[in-house]
Amino acid sequence: MAKDLYEVLGLKKGASEEDIRKTYRKLAKKFHPDLNPGDTAAEESFKEISAAFAILGDDDKKKRYDAGELDETGAETPQHRYYREYADADTQHQYHSSAGFDDFVDLGDLFGDAFARRGHGGGGFGGGMKVRGPDVRYHLPIDFLEAAKGTKHRVTMPDGTVLDVKIPEGTEDGAVLRLKGKGQPGLNDAPPGDALVSIEVRPHRLFTREGDNVAIELPIGIDEAVLGAKVEVPTIAGTVKMTVPAGATSGQTLRLRGKGIQNKGKRGDQLVQLKIMTPDEVDPELEEFMRSWAKDHAYNPRAKMGQVL
Repeated sequence: MAKDLYEVLGLKKGASEEDIRKTYRKLAKKFHPDLNPGDTAAEESFKEISAAFAILGDDDKKKRYDAGELDETGAETPQHRYYREYADADTQHQYHSSAGFDDFVDLGDLFGDAFARRGHGGGGFGGGMKVRGPDVRYHLPIDFLEAAKGTKHRVTMPDGTVLDVKIPEGTEDGAVLRLKGKGQPGLNDAPPGDALVSIEVRPHRLFTREGDNVAIELPIGIDEAVLGAKVEVPTIAGTVKMTVPAGATSGQTLRLRGKGIQNKGKRGDQLVQLKIMTPDEVDPELEEFMRSWAKDHAYNPRAKMGQVL
């Protein structure tokens, strides 16, 4: 017996769009093959809920499914399916097939192909018109250092296809990588679309990116600020030694050349902003020394601020 798509997602018929999306994302995260390596049951469940969401997550398909125009597989004649799905679609509408994918097709290309074929006796939308497959969009979160140094990620598409995605060195947040021919199949032996992988770079606890430079805040001790010191500094390539000049102040920025992001054959720098830190517990000896020193060497560190009002 065919499965009801609402039952697949554990919902009642007529569930709201928000409930469908929330439930799907929860189930997709639970059963995603990347989180359940080697678990064939989880993989099958992921495919099943993805297929259900491909219909219920699309407003038009959901209405047609509820009206009995589509079965649980979304099956109908290819001509009718493509005509209803693309020719009648609002150009601002996006078709969703999973939490990570947004399917779309260039309507200009579609209609241009249709009119071109009609001009050559192809019969417009009928007569075996070839239509390039729609692209699919995948959202891929990666770590800061993975983006900075480059890496590879394996992603699983809604139909269970596994793709290896190469993340180039220096990839920025929001970058979109195109995998040619990895989208949905075309109509009537037309070429498939592409997979567009949108990159989200997660924040790092120490580093931030400023163009091709990497910025970091480096705590230093009072003695290191006053006397100067050689200190260890984390970089995206490992720890290096850096000289803190005598008399350094909080907020002062030092530059480590060539320790930033590689981009187009050039590498940025690392910007090290100093932050003077007092000990967690100030002992009586340090207190007494500072009182004695301040008595004979008083100065106003805020003198250059002037009057605010």
